[in-house]
Amino acid sequence: MRSVETPVKKIRGKVFTEICKVAFESTKENFNDEIEAIPYHIVQERAVYRDSIYRERAVASERVRLAMGMSLRPEDKAVHITSGMENSNIDEKYYEPPLMQVIPSACDACEPNKYEVSNMCRGCVAHPCKEVCPKEAISIIKGKSIIDQEKCIKCGKCKAVCPYDAISKMERPCARACGVNAIGDDSQGRAKIDSQKCVSCGMCMVNCPFGAISDKSQIFQLARALREGKEIIAEVAPAFIGQFGKEVTPAKFKAALLSLGFKDVYEVALGADIGAVAEAHHYASKVTTKELPFLLTSCCPSWSMLAKKQFPDLIESVSQELTPMVASARSIKKQYPDVQVVFIGPCAAKKLEASRTDVRSDVDFVITFEELQGMFEAKGIEPAEMEPGKGLHNATAAGRGYAVAGGVAAAIEQCLKEYYPDIPVHIEHAEGLSDCRKVLTMAKAGKMQGCLIEGMGCPGGCMAGAGTNVPLKTAAAELKKYQKASSTQVPPEDLIEIVLD
Repeated sequence: MRSVETPVKKIRGKVFTEICKVAFESTKENFNDEIEAIPYHIVQERAVYRDSIYRERAVASERVRLAMGMSLRPEDKAVHITSGMENSNIDEKYYEPPLMQVIPSACDACEPNKYEVSNMCRGCVAHPCKEVCPKEAISIIKGKSIIDQEKCIKCGKCKAVCPYDAISKMERPCARACGVNAIGDDSQGRAKIDSQKCVSCGMCMVNCPFGAISDKSQIFQLARALREGKEIIAEVAPAFIGQFGKEVTPAKFKAALLSLGFKDVYEVALGADIGAVAEAHHYASKVTTKELPFLLTSCCPSWSMLAKKQFPDLIESVSQELTPMVASARSIKKQYPDVQVVFIGPCAAKKLEASRTDVRSDVDFVITFEELQGMFEAKGIEPAEMEPGKGLHNATAAGRGYAVAGGVAAAIEQCLKEYYPDIPVHIEHAEGLSDCRKVLTMAKAGKMQGCLIEGMGCPGGCMAGAGTNVPLKTAAAELKKYQKASSTQVPPEDLIEIVLD
């Protein structure tokens, strides 16, 4: 569903826009009333997507709370939408963990795992489905195949041999998208996220067709800070290109951000350049000397968290270099110690990374491109119509390439070939957490010796992240053009000393 503009995405956009309107326009005295009114602005005369207007407004109400960084309300007691808002209406408020939440009133309690015969069954004479079933769970009744769910072990053999594709596998879309098996059931059969397993990639959220899963946001706090005139510098992830339309150049995008009230705009690709240089040196000094068996990149927080949670034996091989978000933020705060920094990108998991105690002083706010679109709409800003000023010239083509799967490893490889032309480089990369687990399993088994291993939690890389606005194919094509137009292809070897020292 990532490449389709669905009503779920439109509803999310409406919520972000309405919350930003309140943050930008309302007085403190009117906050509660105007926040309470948002579900009525979104769902007006009748229900469009749910079985009643009351349920639809209930879902909208929970979306409002999550978008303000607050937890869902309890199902067994009356609680105002704005309950606890006094603790959220401050800059220092991040969000109440966990980040990813299932909205119970929105969940359709999909079948978790089940094979079912459809009306496509022709009642063939061969009935191979019955013949291959190892548990005799299939009977032929009135000429049609019937599966006894009590006997079925979900092996899928019947589906594989059906000549008419008449057997369907029923599976939760959110569970299918989760690469760490963090989706389970609550007592009513609704989806439930195991926060101990979840790495906050957001793939469950973007794959739920009922819009029942959402992440928490800091958009309200950021909008309030901008309204109050706080000095905030935006650092934008390299995946920004193409996210707001093909006609939105980097210069127009920067102008739009300045119109929102940001003091200045920097590329996170600068931090990617710093990371590429550092990890190239790390690979050359540690992996080629066999001090480390391999090197795992660390820029994707979901990948890094997966490695640390499920493969603790490999922690020493995870790069300890600063992620692009943090490296860029530190370089900004070195120049401007008193400003606040907002990371704007495609990634839900960056919100989790920024909440860590060792990062919190570097990155003050995190929002996604999807949330930024809500801010633009609330202020009536059309990026495509902006008068372009100076563009973004903080980074190289290599750093900008971090936005797509394979781009991190490619950037590090370019640096290695530039700085250490005699050292051979062995590259492996995985995209999507299921593939990441497979690669880490192979690494643990000793099958990745001497490799630089890049992991991306989202299939396709950052440009396919949970907070993006456009299909991966469209965005990736724009990125290639942007890289090609870059004035510098590879960062200098001493970039770290130049920027951070």
